[in-house]
Amino acid sequence: MTIDEIIDFVQGLDGALALRPVAGDGSPEISWGDVFFYYAPDGVVPQATQPFATVVTKNYPGDESSRLERPDTFRVNVAVGKATFGDWTGRTPRESSGDDDPGVTDVVIAHPVHGAAAWLAVVNPGPRTDAAVRRLLRHACDLARSRHERRARHERDRSTPAR
Repeated sequence: MTIDEIIDFVQGLDGALALRPVAGDGSPEISWGDVFFYYAPDGVVPQATQPFATVVTKNYPGDESSRLERPDTFRVNVAVGKATFGDWTGRTPRESSGDDDPGVTDVVIAHPVHGAAAWLAVVNPGPRTDAAVRRLLRHACDLARSRHERRARHERDRSTPAR
């Protein structure tokens, strides 16, 4: 899978929005070239909400173990929830620091930094993980949609006057 194939797939999911920071848009320089996926049915990046998935093309401070400085290397990161995290890793998110090699390619692993938050990761997804990455991205978007709908219901309930 290429980064563009991942972007195209996610943008085909109902309500998904891809944010691609670039120089001059006000985003931090370190984020330039990466991609952040949000559930945003109105097409506007939601405030105070984390993305449901990302694609990173470089090491971030404190997150160098995937060795993304290698040529043509990127990592897709997906917030999958506790149950799905356990299904894939055989561990709870709190036990996320297993024996995974964070730099291994085309293998679903616990995210090397954010595994405790139930994130999975794949460096350079390929033939072994293509279908899995698509399933995980769809699942993460569904989870983000559910959170969005719960928040919207809560806001409606709070703004409805009592009778």
